[in-house]
Amino acid sequence: MRYIDSASIEELEAFLLSHPATEMMEVLVVDINGILRGKRIPASEFRTFFTKGLKSAASSLLMDTSGDVTDAIGVGVKDGDPDKVIYPIKGTLATVSWLSSNIAQVFASYRELDGSSCDLDPRNVLRNALQPLTDMGLRAVVATELEFYLLEPGDSEIPRPKLPIVPGTSIRQPGIQYSMMSDLWEHDEFLTSVRNTCEEQNIPATTVHSEFAGGQFEINLHHNSDVVVACDQSMLLKRAIKGCAHEHDLGVTFMAKPFAASSGSGLHIHISLYDQQGNNIFADSNSSEIPPITDKLRHAIGGLSELMAPSMAIYCPNANSYRRLQPESFVPLQPNWGYNHRGVSLRIPVSGLKDTRVEHRVAGADANPYLVMATILAGIHYGLTLQCDPGPMIDEGEEVEEQITLPIRWEAALEKFREDTVLPQYIGEHYSWLYWQIKKQEAENYHKQISPLDYRWYLRAV
Repeated sequence: MRYIDSASIEELEAFLLSHPATEMMEVLVVDINGILRGKRIPASEFRTFFTKGLKSAASSLLMDTSGDVTDAIGVGVKDGDPDKVIYPIKGTLATVSWLSSNIAQVFASYRELDGSSCDLDPRNVLRNALQPLTDMGLRAVVATELEFYLLEPGDSEIPRPKLPIVPGTSIRQPGIQYSMMSDLWEHDEFLTSVRNTCEEQNIPATTVHSEFAGGQFEINLHHNSDVVVACDQSMLLKRAIKGCAHEHDLGVTFMAKPFAASSGSGLHIHISLYDQQGNNIFADSNSSEIPPITDKLRHAIGGLSELMAPSMAIYCPNANSYRRLQPESFVPLQPNWGYNHRGVSLRIPVSGLKDTRVEHRVAGADANPYLVMATILAGIHYGLTLQCDPGPMIDEGEEVEEQITLPIRWEAALEKFREDTVLPQYIGEHYSWLYWQIKKQEAENYHKQISPLDYRWYLRAV
């Protein structure tokens, strides 16, 4: 068993030579929600896994956020839950430093039993969406930015952000305090553990800073010319942050809007495109305008704008995701674009000709990065092919008139997704249907629940 991105037995042998005490290995796969699932295997099964793969039920890719399988999709009980094969991904075998036992981890992907691509795996969905740009002789270079909150420990069912303490007191620091360096000091041990873990696990983490709320942080990843690997690294960074938080008795969440009065957490993606000669097709070296962008960049932004509304169900995959979509919060509510402006959905950062790019600012930190990336690639290809018009660019410093033209409620976004005929051409008709069914059922189950707010507002008053 050898696939283009599979790890070799030689990689395993070299790892075990350096880490001979390894007793177990966690095999990680990512499901439709962007949640890592998997299993632990003992040392006696390592070599079998790296040469033949492991059998595993495909239903683990298609569960809802709670880990249940939706009856409507016909997967699980109805079809006998057949196995497919999972295989290890090269370059992802690493130690798990936040656990006291001798455990390794490796990222894995699904294949059909005959070795063909399993189109239920988000990694393969992304590969399919990338192919049209590859066929045009174009190469995408991407980078991701992830925001998250650290949580205050305690027994309450209601979480609180872990606010820094004012030195010499027990006072929790009020206010936003964006990019406050002493916030990093307070969590230096945790952040150092994250940095060391990223080095051990080959995760190219770069900048760290405190974000636009107390207890909120952002960690960026270096750009990568393999979009699938970039998303693997995004998932592994999430896991590393959660693992290091566990090690330091901290809570952490990537919910899009965990606190009503604080800013939401996003997944921002930077993307540029290069031709076969290595030229950035988004930058015009002969232009004296600022920014010196090409018609191809305008068309790409036009396509991203046109597909933004039907893509919202992927950018915002659960009920909490939509609580982030509020005016005056640096969160996109319409498909606008501009230069050096954080109030737009599609931002052109200040950069040189080589790295002229688009920053896609719509998705929440809770979104599946593979599916988000797939819709971005789809929008770019669609825009380039049809030469879509993005409308006027918002200039640096220009005031943006906030208009809500994107679906900001879960059911509305799911309906836009269901009605769309373009995205299924990139991510697959069947996969689109599965995603819609799973999320529609999850939304229905969510709204069947009675929240504490119902009792506070209505129990006595009505």
